[in-house]
Amino acid sequence: MVEKRRPISVSEALERVLGKASLIGSEKVDLEESYGRILAEPIVASSDVPPFNRSPYDGYAIRSADSAGASGDNRISFRVIDHIGAGEVSAKKLKANEAIRIMTGAQLPEGADAVVMFEQTVESEHGITIRKPFKALENVSLQGEDVQKGEVVIDRGSLINPGTIALLATFGYSQVAVAKQPVVGILSTGTELLGVDDELVPGKIRNSNGPMIVAQLKRMGFRCKMYGMSIDQLDESYQVVKKAADETDCLITTGGVSVGDFDFLPAIYERLGAEVLFNKVAMRPGSVTTVAVANGRYLFGLSGNPSACFTGFELFVRPALLKMMGAGKLYLPQTKAVLGEDFTKANPFTRFIRASYDGETVSPAGFNKSNAVSSIARGNALIVLPGGSRGFHRSDTVDVLLLGMEEGASKWRL
Repeated sequence: MVEKRRPISVSEALERVLGKASLIGSEKVDLEESYGRILAEPIVASSDVPPFNRSPYDGYAIRSADSAGASGDNRISFRVIDHIGAGEVSAKKLKANEAIRIMTGAQLPEGADAVVMFEQTVESEHGITIRKPFKALENVSLQGEDVQKGEVVIDRGSLINPGTIALLATFGYSQVAVAKQPVVGILSTGTELLGVDDELVPGKIRNSNGPMIVAQLKRMGFRCKMYGMSIDQLDESYQVVKKAADETDCLITTGGVSVGDFDFLPAIYERLGAEVLFNKVAMRPGSVTTVAVANGRYLFGLSGNPSACFTGFELFVRPALLKMMGAGKLYLPQTKAVLGEDFTKANPFTRFIRASYDGETVSPAGFNKSNAVSSIARGNALIVLPGGSRGFHRSDTVDVLLLGMEEGASKWRL
């Protein structure tokens, strides 16, 4: 008897998946190895930034009061008494109508409260002249104006990007507390599958899903454990899945989740005593996407069709892995764009169409059936067309999910 499946919405499926995520702890890594990881504790400023009043320009440090009354008809003269390079500190204190040559980033000398840019001066016999008055603190970068000591600069759960690396270095973090990464396993199922370097034979296809998911994980900074390919034999498949599930925090299988005679994963989940969170989603492609949990470990059953497999990973696996690391931004970033092609045929399920987005218009990236591969390679986004009784037309404004972005969004809005 064929199992009857009740589809649930993508939002509900996401809620069920994320509700089972458990944090897996933290570890320390060297600063140079921290890019792309998730912060396990906030970054707290250990000093003011800037740490002192400094010059943002090459020029001359002066006392602003000495510039009062300067104009094109009344140039005021300053005697230059010292020169400060970046990283140097002058031992001299300015007196009336004295100036000190100062480089960008150098600390203001004692007595100075303004900086005259080099281009605003004219050299004289003993120093410089200026033609305009300067206010107190004009052209001065003030101590702590960027960050103040003790301030929480970046919250835990944030992705460490190049700017984060700069902050960590600024505050002396040679090692960084980051979330541990879940151990992820990949198992491709199906007697029809060949290895990448095997010759094609009638009735067989090369396994593209396994390498694709490896790449999707690498894009997130993850390594994974490969469990090869399993044939469509229940007992043998069960043993492979059980071993893989015992050794990982998250096992991703491709294929075997439909209702065909050789789709054994539902039976395997039952043998494992797994809690099936859902086995059908109101989406195209990937409606047969199935997610279960066994002994606190995720079992993601993705479709064997490449486009459905790809979409299932981005919509469900990606946010689950991020949630396990305590990340604050779990979802693909969303924007809106003008649709570049008609989709007049209605569909009761929400459609996620592999697409090319140019900043204004979004159009399908090619052949868009669930077994398509080429459109995955050509696309950088997913068009989201809500299910219902109407179609969509060129020039309609539609929702778009962006792929391959460094960091995602904190809320699911679709």
